[in-house]
Amino acid sequence: MKQPLHRRQPTPGNPRVQRTRNRVLAVARDLLPQVGPAGLTYALLAERSDVTRQTLYRHWPTRAALLFDLVLEGPDLGTCPEPGSDVRAVATAWLKSLRAGVSVPSVRTAALAVTAQADHDPDSARALVRIGEDRHAGFNKLLEPAGVQISEDEFTLLYGPVLARLFLDRGQVTDAFIDAVVTQWLTALRPAEAAQDSH
Repeated sequence: MKQPLHRRQPTPGNPRVQRTRNRVLAVARDLLPQVGPAGLTYALLAERSDVTRQTLYRHWPTRAALLFDLVLEGPDLGTCPEPGSDVRAVATAWLKSLRAGVSVPSVRTAALAVTAQADHDPDSARALVRIGEDRHAGFNKLLEPAGVQISEDEFTLLYGPVLARLFLDRGQVTDAFIDAVVTQWLTALRPAEAAQDSH
């Protein structure tokens, strides 16, 4: 069993705690693209959020935990895909949502920072694993109406080309590129069905 990333979950019945947490994350989203991961210190964040460093450490004992929340709790862009029975449509909508999410400077910077630190920082490594697990589980939830569940490897084959285009090629992910990725992914996902469709 993977060790959990230590972070405090807000008490659902305590709106004050949730408001503080939301305010800190909003300030962190604004600051991160300006100062970078190294410049986003708890001293600066506490000053700009008007909270104590102790409050920050109670919510996010490590910087990896803070970056984790910045990735998973990015701003609502109105692009969240809906569950559906059409696997192609769900996969396409999910990739477009991924593209929109990583276009947010704070999410992009946080994701790259966690990835860069994962080799030498156990908290970042756990955060990266947890982000992947969260996204994989969320995608499988979207596929439930289709009666399809995909493996970790199949999930990587779906999102891998999009992240490679964005972060390694430094290129644009167009709708046509997403369509091509989904077509190729479906062929790999269901080779027998694809062969039958071609006859």
